[in-house]
Amino acid sequence: MTPSWRKPAGMLMILALIALWCVLIASFSAQLARLPGWAQLLVYLVTGIVWITPMKPLLRWMETGRWRA
Repeated sequence: MTPSWRKPAGMLMILALIALWCVLIASFSAQLARLPGWAQLLVYLVTGIVWITPMKPLLRWMETGRWRA
C-alpha cells in the first residue's frame, strides 16, 4: 500500500490553522482584557472550542480524499 501525501499535508494544514487561530485570538487580547473575568473566561472557552469545527472535514479529507461525507 502506497502512503498518501494527504496525511502530511493535512498535518501541516492543522498546524497552520492552530497558529492562525492563536494569532487571531491574541490580536484581540487588548479588547478582551477590558472585559470582566467571567466574560474573558467565556470568550476563551468558546474560542477554544470553535477552532475544532473545521477539523472534521479536514480529517475526513486526510482519510478519504473527499471534503464531504
